[in-house]
Amino acid sequence: MPDQKNRKSIDSEIQVNTETLASVLDIGPKNFDVGNREITVLGRKCAIYYTNSLVDSTIVAMMMREFMRLSNNNEHTADVLQEFKQHLVHYQVEEIQTIADVLDKMLTGRIVVLIDGETIGFSIDVRHYPGRQPEEPDVEKVVRGSKDGFTENIIENSGLIRRRIRDPRFRCEIMQVGERSKTDVCLCYLKDVANPGLLKTLRKELKAINVDGIPMADNALEEFILKQGWNPFPLVRYTGRPDVASAHLLEGHVVLITDTSPSVMILPTTLFHHFQHAEEYRQVTASGAMLRWVRFIAILSSVFLVPLWLLLVQGHLLPEQLHFIGPDKTNYHIPLLVQILIAEVGIETLRMAAIHTPTSLSTALGLIAAVLIGQIAIEVGVFIPEVILYTSVSAIGGFATPSYELQLANKIVRLCLILAVGFFGVPGFMITTTLLIIYLSHVMNLNTPYLWPFIPFNPTGLYNILVRRAMPTSVLRPSIVRPLDKYRQPGGKKRQ
Repeated sequence: MPDQKNRKSIDSEIQVNTETLASVLDIGPKNFDVGNREITVLGRKCAIYYTNSLVDSTIVAMMMREFMRLSNNNEHTADVLQEFKQHLVHYQVEEIQTIADVLDKMLTGRIVVLIDGETIGFSIDVRHYPGRQPEEPDVEKVVRGSKDGFTENIIENSGLIRRRIRDPRFRCEIMQVGERSKTDVCLCYLKDVANPGLLKTLRKELKAINVDGIPMADNALEEFILKQGWNPFPLVRYTGRPDVASAHLLEGHVVLITDTSPSVMILPTTLFHHFQHAEEYRQVTASGAMLRWVRFIAILSSVFLVPLWLLLVQGHLLPEQLHFIGPDKTNYHIPLLVQILIAEVGIETLRMAAIHTPTSLSTALGLIAAVLIGQIAIEVGVFIPEVILYTSVSAIGGFATPSYELQLANKIVRLCLILAVGFFGVPGFMITTTLLIIYLSHVMNLNTPYLWPFIPFNPTGLYNILVRRAMPTSVLRPSIVRPLDKYRQPGGKKRQ
């Protein structure tokens, strides 16, 4: 719990306040990035506190010059506090009344000014967080379209969305999570569209989080809010693109922005939300539909291709015309199941190695994987060519999955299907697939069925998933988010 002395009000004697803050902050060599200045303005002693690494130094210098100019001004009013406030040449000035407020504001990048004889201080927003310029996310690149993306700065991220939604009904509620980290979290939604029940639930869950801090940002929030346990399937959609986030806000979804995270969370989502990609909406309708169908095929192949091949070959279920895709028993000595498992582990290891390999060495890593490991492993008899072919096609289908979280979940499902087929054959494949569908049909994501619109069946929703509709014909918002205003186009009700 916070120190009780931090909860007390600002004392009218400035010396008491400076001693309290000095003892709490250890100002000096033990806390070098906390700055403080003591000056005299209008005949009053003033103490100024700020965090060097989080403020804009040019604005701080400008504020200091204004204080000096005010001090040299011979014409003063009787109300020193009001005159002082009028000369704070900044667009965001807030009054604070407790030591806890002083600490919170200063440690989030604001200047705090305390005046002798006053029990009210001033907080001036001069935040300048270290970070990078907006750039296109690596995992959501498009051929055409905007090339900006979210950064680790929550203010920039909310600005990127507001630039695309210039609606006075667009809301950005900010709150802090974490007793020690006090991480800023922003809840974004359209006031007249988003479901009030969903907003109430999210506010309740965020306020109920009781933890020291969330250094892992949005992932930690997801675990606290959704409590999904060992469920590998993603229950929220992450995106680093402000256009994708804005499109979902206009549909009635809610977006959570977490400071220090270059991606935002979209709530609520179903399984099929993770199949979508921005490129489909950057092309004409026919091209977008084709891209979507190819992506569906790639995702399905990443899950079922290898288990089905193993099932057909191992169970001798291939018809006479397709015997050429089966291996010759004289060409291998290691069981097919073991070969596939080794290949799956090897591909995953190479993927992790590629992440940790410097860019300048990535080409060398690819040559090692393709030539030394793949080709030589086939020549010495560790793998047969078919195993390398089908596991590679399956891996490519996984990389074509827009959601990295869904890709990992599909990989777990694929391994379970491979083991079920390897040990139990056709019954193992059928039972495992049936159990998977039953399990997903029972998953509820913030009172949203995870397999909607497949289960429960919704023909309009299913059509919108299978076919990329043109924007002029997309009049209704998805019913699954239960929007207050179900029409996304003015006059849409008349056209129905």
